Amino acid sequence: MERKVLNYYQKILEEIKNYNPDLQAEKNSKKEILNYLNNNKENFLRANPAGHLTASAWIINLTERKVLLHHHQSLDKWIQLGGHLEENESTKEAALREAKEESGLNSISFLDKKIFDLDVHKIPEAENIAEHYHYDIRYLFKADSKEDLEKSRESYNLKWIDLDKVRTYLKEESILRMVRKTKDKLNNKYK
Repeated sequence: MERKVLNYYQKILEEIKNYNPDLQAEKNSKKEILNYLNNNKENFLRANPAGHLTASAWIINLTERKVLLHHHQSLDKWIQLGGHLEENESTKEAALREAKEESGLNSISFLDKKIFDLDVHKIPEAENIAEHYHYDIRYLFKADSKEDLEKSRESYNLKWIDLDKVRTYLKEESILRMVRKTKDKLNNKYK
């Protein structure tokens, strides 16, 4: 493995190893992600047909009451922003880049640079791409919800949704888990 690739691979691996989730679902995801990375050291990006390491942005507004979600075209459901890593890109860099590309927001910044959540999920077959897995590393961001949104070609819609109403848009437990974790984090912040 080329030295530069090895260096960023090692940094990603260490960051995940150092993340200590409380919930069993995330502990399972951590184990799966580490197993995937260890077995695909030279092919863990989009070129691997079995799965890809991805990075997501869980973006809350400045008042900490809403989250930015998009109605993803190919998946036809509401999810957080995010996507694939580019060559030699960290998961943090990918999450921030994807967030900006998919929202048009300039005010996005990390609320915390540590991993916020981990998830492994199956992506169904679509448009000549076989069914595969996303090994997703998620970060917590904040942004100004008064700034104009600019949806990407990947989205049907892009919307700030009240944290208490996310459940009316989706049923995915991993996303509902992030809603709960956000509320817990913010509640603890003000204690």
